[in-house]
Amino acid sequence: MKHDLDRVRRHGAASLVDTATGYRSESAALRDVLLCPPTYLAPVPCCSVTRESLRAGFTASTARALDQHRALRTALEEYGVACHILPAAADLPDLCFTRDIAAATPFGIVALNPAMPHRRREVDQLVSTLAAWGSPVAGRIAAGTIEGGDICVARDGLLIVGVSGERTTDAGADAFAHRFRAAGWDVLVCRFDPHFLHLDTIFCMLDERTALACTDVLDDAFIADVEARGLRLLPVSYKESRRLGCNVVSLDGRTILVAAGQDRIATMLRKAGFAPVPVDISEFAACGGGLHCLTMPLARG
Repeated sequence: MKHDLDRVRRHGAASLVDTATGYRSESAALRDVLLCPPTYLAPVPCCSVTRESLRAGFTASTARALDQHRALRTALEEYGVACHILPAAADLPDLCFTRDIAAATPFGIVALNPAMPHRRREVDQLVSTLAAWGSPVAGRIAAGTIEGGDICVARDGLLIVGVSGERTTDAGADAFAHRFRAAGWDVLVCRFDPHFLHLDTIFCMLDERTALACTDVLDDAFIADVEARGLRLLPVSYKESRRLGCNVVSLDGRTILVAAGQDRIATMLRKAGFAPVPVDISEFAACGGGLHCLTMPLARG
């Protein structure tokens, strides 16, 4: 813990909550991110991708997962991102998917309320760690359920929240969006089937005007809503989204971390003016999570 606190101070972020108050875009330059090593990663059969992996005989390799996670951290640090480490816990196999337990907002870091009971204990781990770093959360969602993979701070003034009714409910979405609405933000709700787990498996921002989107499964009304707001959608197929190809991380509105092996998507991104950086996340994809899931931004801009 001392090493992690020293790292926070060394990067000039003694209070990450203070820096997070500037978080107004999913694609602004990523400065600080929360990671957790997959020391105890295990496939929990609570989503369709993981159940499919288990049916195919998948067993998680801790060594491979740790190697892939180190490579992700190296890629982030090479682009100037400060990585802050949440300690792993033996009874929390999904803790490495840090995106789902909190969200940085213009109002500070908000602790969320995951639907899966074992994931709610992850939020407790996060809250206590941030408090030890001198960065208490700005709030914690108690009404309904909401997970970070369903939250997209698309750009200044536009919040998109995915609602499957299973992981994120209407009550959870409303509780999270309340402060944004009160501040005058435009809030879009994207409804989708829980088969797709989270919004970030079928929709991810690249820059403030462009998103990767699995247009074949997104509701036509939602597509019309985002296009009416000037968003361009680069299409991802259903099979690509199932391999977490849509689950990317924009480092600065141009440089995009993408899953290794998603060659068509990488080519499409290059043609659209982006710079894809492939990272092998096969161990995590088999467990239902991608690059977006593995990274919880603390500060951008």
